Amino acid sequence: MDQRRLGRTDIKVSSICLGTMTYGEQNTEAEGHAQMDLATDRGVNFFDTAELYPIPPSKQTQGRTERIIGSWFKARGSRDKIVLATKVVGRTVMDWFREDGSTGQLNRFQIEEAVNRSLRNLQTDYIDLYQIHWPDRNVSGFGSNPTQWVDVDPAEDENPIGETLEILGDLVKAGKIRHVGLSNESPWGTMTYLAEADKRGLPRPVSIQNAYSLVNRTFETGLAEIARRENVGLLAYSALAQGYLTGKYRDGAMPKGARKTLFERLNRYEKPGAEDTINRYLDLAQELELDPAQMSLAFALGRSFMTSVIIGATTMEQLDTNLASAGVTLTPEAEERINAIHQLTGNPCP
Repeated sequence: MDQRRLGRTDIKVSSICLGTMTYGEQNTEAEGHAQMDLATDRGVNFFDTAELYPIPPSKQTQGRTERIIGSWFKARGSRDKIVLATKVVGRTVMDWFREDGSTGQLNRFQIEEAVNRSLRNLQTDYIDLYQIHWPDRNVSGFGSNPTQWVDVDPAEDENPIGETLEILGDLVKAGKIRHVGLSNESPWGTMTYLAEADKRGLPRPVSIQNAYSLVNRTFETGLAEIARRENVGLLAYSALAQGYLTGKYRDGAMPKGARKTLFERLNRYEKPGAEDTINRYLDLAQELELDPAQMSLAFALGRSFMTSVIIGATTMEQLDTNLASAGVTLTPEAEERINAIHQLTGNPCP
């Protein structure tokens, strides 16, 4: 498993990161433990989670994923072998994350409550990478990198980025977190975080976790240059378009136990033009005699701005296939043909 530097730190993370958002909903504690065992056996040293998880978010399940990871740490005694990333929610109408029933935003009270609860859930006294799950400010689309602009007005009680960084800086000084990361952030937001950090001597973001896949390469249009020049590498989520790029939903299929079948919440990958584009990539994988999931993951892994690709699975077979993508290298011909499809279809699933 390739190891890559996390930002400007001295931390090396595996090129594949184990995503855990199914633990506690689609996967039991025992299944989550088995996945973590297999991933670490295959060279993964990087886990990603969030206070929000599992998915879909609900008051009844919130925090289960972190607790499953925490019980694995306790059972295996392996906390020091894992680079652990979790996240605090951004601005949201969801009101079950805080004990007083507040809706989510990034003020001092909420961030401190969130990190302390995550530490308890995870049964650890430090978090290696603490990420802002999405912005506090109102943005024009989740993921903050839409293909078209939608006007939004700032919230009256918007928490400035500089103040958010100051709070995170205090948590670094306290030893509760080591480094800061962003998620679902825009070019403007990323550069503002970097400018505030450099100007005020505050923690500099070391990574950005945004969606990136064959059907959503919007990261390339503004954020890729920032990632390279500022050493804020991408941690890509949804590199398989929530399963669509595996082919399991092709022609209307609804596999038992799949996220779409259970929850019907994959609308991001069902927009106009999405089905045709996805089928083009599935057909290409067949022509090239590649597993479609491995082709998609290998493409993401091969980007120069990529620090790590987050994979998720509900079965051990899926996890094994995804982990094996670390050994797949696309030929120049495969890259050319992928780019030819992209030129024709663009980004149907931002």
